[in-house]
Amino acid sequence: MKQKKIPFFASLQVKYASSYLVIFAVVLVLLNTYPIIASQDLLFGSKRDSLKSQAAVMSSALMELETLTPEQVERVMTLLNITGLERVLVTDPAGLVLYDSARPEREEGYQYALLQEVVLALRGYDVFHSAYQSRCFISTAASPIIYRGMTIGAIYLYEADRTQGELLLALQQNLRTISLVIAVVTLLLSTFFSRMLTARITALLRAIRIVGEGEYGHRLQPVGRDEMAHLADEFNQLTDRLQATEEVRRRFVSDASHELKTPLASIQLLADSILQNQEIDQATVRDFVFDIGEEAGRLTRITEHLLALTRLDSLPKGSTVPVDVSKVARRVAGQLEPVASGAGVAFRFSLKPDCIIQCTPDDLHQICFNLLENAIKYNVPGGSVLVEVYPDQDQIILEVADTGVGIPEEDMPKVFNRFYRVDKARSRAAGGTGLGLSIVRDTVRRHGGWITVRANHPAGSVFTAGFPRYEPPEEGEP
Repeated sequence: MKQKKIPFFASLQVKYASSYLVIFAVVLVLLNTYPIIASQDLLFGSKRDSLKSQAAVMSSALMELETLTPEQVERVMTLLNITGLERVLVTDPAGLVLYDSARPEREEGYQYALLQEVVLALRGYDVFHSAYQSRCFISTAASPIIYRGMTIGAIYLYEADRTQGELLLALQQNLRTISLVIAVVTLLLSTFFSRMLTARITALLRAIRIVGEGEYGHRLQPVGRDEMAHLADEFNQLTDRLQATEEVRRRFVSDASHELKTPLASIQLLADSILQNQEIDQATVRDFVFDIGEEAGRLTRITEHLLALTRLDSLPKGSTVPVDVSKVARRVAGQLEPVASGAGVAFRFSLKPDCIIQCTPDDLHQICFNLLENAIKYNVPGGSVLVEVYPDQDQIILEVADTGVGIPEEDMPKVFNRFYRVDKARSRAAGGTGLGLSIVRDTVRRHGGWITVRANHPAGSVFTAGFPRYEPPEEGEP
């Protein structure tokens, strides 16, 4: 059988490895984004509080002037000595720049602060804005200067914090390095673990292919105690059953071929004898034709039994009804009475009434017929067959005892095997096929029963079959 190649991206190993990588990729994305965002938010909050605090201090100091002039503002700002800011602007209510730390010397034409933050501050709003760009935290804040409910000016602060920006960049780089290491380790581990898992699945798949090619003796070695180990154990049990079934099938085919070959060879020999002997007399021809008919009849019986076994193996159990075992046994004995009389065998009965089982009438008839017919075939002239039917607790027992040649102790476990015969020469002489008892056993089991054989004393055999006793449903039950 040609092994079907699995596409690389459709293999379980790739799927498992990919699933692990996707999970870790999500974790790494979170690792590289959340700490940075949280750090930025923390720094933004710190900058906001710091700038607003400084702006409040400046505003409190300047509002005491009542009227803002460049000289007074510069003097106050010098006294405050605010450090760490890139730029500090102070304007009057019209936006005219009164103080600019970035341009200590007032230049001609440089009069108004055309900044959005200043405009909003002059309208009475406190403004703050911060951003991280070019490895630096840029923060701006603006506040109004209010004296007795009136805005007399505005303060604008500008800060560029490169130190914190470098720290954040270093944090990003460290996280990327850690993420790269984790990604490599994850790739290696996911490949290793997925290969470990898929190796056992691959071994199971290979074992299935081997068994599919007919090597029923192949077994898996369960490793561990997980689901894969249980699956391997179930596979071994399945192959055990397959091997047993295959052995039974091969033995059955071999035995069937042998049993069919013997009568066919006899027919062929007899037919050739008639055709090749030109001077054969009519009496001899009639004897040969009679023998051919006997062998043909034996072939017919073997074929019918094989078909019966096939039906038992493949067909579901038919519709069952309550059947009285005693009545069926009595009827079968009546049908076989001429055969028993011809063989010098007498029937004796011990049939209890109301021995009801749930069965199909045809199946029970076949069971009784085969057991009674065998008891007659393998009996001796002047012998007898005792047929008993009686209840035993929740079972109905059918027992057929003969006074015939009996069965050796070592052969008793094998008599229900297909094509097994204790005395092959006597069986062929009696027209036996070696299938009757197999049919009986399989039929009894189909109806939940059992069958055994034991020696009869002083001679003969006793076949005992048990069936579940039929209990009629109580009123109101379906």
